[in-house]
Amino acid sequence: MIALQDLHTAIINCRRCPRLVRWREASAKKPPRRYLGMEYWAKPLPGFGDPNARLFIVGLAPAAHGGNRTGRMFTGDRSGDWLYGALHQAGFANQANSEHCGDGLKLKDCYITAAVHCAPPDNKPTLIEFNRCRPYLIEELKLFRHVRVVIALGKIAFDQFFAAYRQNGGLMPKPRPKFGHGVLVHLPNGQRLICSYHPSQQNTFTGKLTKPMFQNVFTLAQAALRE
Repeated sequence: MIALQDLHTAIINCRRCPRLVRWREASAKKPPRRYLGMEYWAKPLPGFGDPNARLFIVGLAPAAHGGNRTGRMFTGDRSGDWLYGALHQAGFANQANSEHCGDGLKLKDCYITAAVHCAPPDNKPTLIEFNRCRPYLIEELKLFRHVRVVIALGKIAFDQFFAAYRQNGGLMPKPRPKFGHGVLVHLPNGQRLICSYHPSQQNTFTGKLTKPMFQNVFTLAQAALRE
């Protein structure tokens, strides 16, 4: 899929946001002790997965010492452990672990992207940074013509998906959908949007998001894909 490869190349070479460029590179130069001596990716992360996917997952942004280190979405941190574990259990991944780009992980019928492709300080991109990165998400929505189900990981990803969806010509459902874990939204274009709490440590350590709750999101996705 040459167009997708070109998009990934454009994302990797992007330097639109000076603050994010500084942060991703500074994080690589001063890693935590457990990552000393490791070579960091320290560039924007392209999406990852099956180019013919029907399941499209949108996250917030890479972690400074997760994806920014490993070079792959949701790889090398606890959030990724939850996500790929759930995908494996649901049959969308060939294995439950995601540690580095050479670990053999492959996704089936699933693609993962993010609202922002660089690691932000405190995991908080600015409004300007969201706006600068959104054209990449819009282009992915154009390229992935087989998508039937979208999963938004967290309220911010939910909002950013709808911003890209509308800029791509999508009509908003009425009444306007509200975010809530496990909420399923029928979009006018025939797609289904499923909301999930983000598998961040803030949510998983506190019990706001449990593994059965998270797995249920992918059970809903499986059911929607069978319709």
